[in-house]
Amino acid sequence: MDKKTTDIVCYLTWVGLIIAFVVGDREASKFHLNQSLVIWLASTVCGFVAVIPVLGTLVSIVGGIFCFICWFIGIIGAMQGTEKPVPVLGQIQLLK
Repeated sequence: MDKKTTDIVCYLTWVGLIIAFVVGDREASKFHLNQSLVIWLASTVCGFVAVIPVLGTLVSIVGGIFCFICWFIGIIGAMQGTEKPVPVLGQIQLLK
């Protein structure tokens, strides 16, 4: 899988992220793999926070919208071939 395809596939779902990590061009796509991983983890955490009554639900909704916006920015960047970090979450480095 070439770099651009790997960049786009990693944003599609958790399965896409795993496929892109295993089959794709890991070294060239490290930036988008990392961003996608951070966005998916943040959205998962937002889902778990939703079980807390009232405040957790509010935080989950706002966090979910924020993660969706970050995901949208990330996938557009992948389609354009740019490596611009998403707001807040783009600063987190999980993959070295």
